[in-house]
Amino acid sequence: MANIIPASSGVIERQSRYAGRALSRLDTQTDIEVAKIDQAAELQATRAGAVGYVAKRAMHEVAMLSQMEAQLSMLVPMAVSRLQAIGDIAAMEQAEVVSQTVRRVSR
Repeated sequence: MANIIPASSGVIERQSRYAGRALSRLDTQTDIEVAKIDQAAELQATRAGAVGYVAKRAMHEVAMLSQMEAQLSMLVPMAVSRLQAIGDIAAMEQAEVVSQTVRRVSR
């Protein structure tokens, strides 16, 4: 019974304040970590959106180039190989733009 501490001694009050501060610090640390995770997720989503947007635009442009190449090839059959070369160069550059976008936004 020698270990019994009277309630009016203040020890319990100090322990209670200490526990309250410790819990408050834990809550604050948790809030900070959650905010960091949310920020990282938002950045990744924005990066994915940027890459998707550029890729869609590039695919659309390549499709339009291919359509134009096909139409012009029917009008001028002698120019088919040159039109294909120009279309291939343009398509490769579109792919390079998409690749550069991926590299730039993932830094």
